[in-house]
Amino acid sequence: MADPTPVIDDLRAESEELDRLVAELSPEQWALATPAPGWTIAHQIAHLAWTDRAALAAVTDPDGFQQLIEKALAAPDSYVDEGAEEGAELPPGDLLRGWRDGRTALDRALRNAPPAARFPWYGPPMAVASMATARLMETWAHGLDVADTLGVVRPPTDRLKHVARLGVRTRDFAYGVRELTPPSEEFRVELTAPSGDLWAYGPEGAPQRVTGPAFDFCLLVTQRANRTDLALEAVGPDADRWLDIAQAFAGPSGTGRPPKGAGA
Repeated sequence: MADPTPVIDDLRAESEELDRLVAELSPEQWALATPAPGWTIAHQIAHLAWTDRAALAAVTDPDGFQQLIEKALAAPDSYVDEGAEEGAELPPGDLLRGWRDGRTALDRALRNAPPAARFPWYGPPMAVASMATARLMETWAHGLDVADTLGVVRPPTDRLKHVARLGVRTRDFAYGVRELTPPSEEFRVELTAPSGDLWAYGPEGAPQRVTGPAFDFCLLVTQRANRTDLALEAVGPDADRWLDIAQAFAGPSGTGRPPKGAGA
């Protein structure tokens, strides 16, 4: 079993970077609309805080987490938005403090959990490293929405290796949520990391291939950019189709982001 400490460390670093971005915002800035329709910066942070609490329950209180599952099943179309809305109504200081407390508790719980443990989740059960990876993916993606709203450019880091790997591993999931049959053969995915390293996944000789910047691939699988605006190349019809539907997050498929300049 691989040591989950590196991804937990990267999750902490990603969270702290986003924290520095929002720590000194004015109440007016917390209320700014982000690229996610209907969500302000407060909604973005509230969603992260809400999901951290759910992850903490999954790790430390499986029976309690089952109650969250039942709530999600009772209102599948509104469950996530309601959690964000509730948190966004808090005063910014309380929201920020709650997010910090929740992610600190989750960090501690993940570090103390047996590396081989598996926890219930809204999809398949998750191992320690997988839970930390999912939280990092969401923190990075929602942090992008916050940064875009504030006009801040956050240079990508090699922490994206966790998001990229998750994007590759969720290939078949993306087909499943759309009730499509995934291809039977593996794809080759070659991504250029922010550092310039090559991250490669799948058989080297696979005829179906995806290549391009890791940053662009992560934008795609988190639906933070439209495919037409990204420098990703697909070889083979199955690989090409995958790039149209890829998603690394749990839940139903979203509508994604429109191309740059759409509606201008």
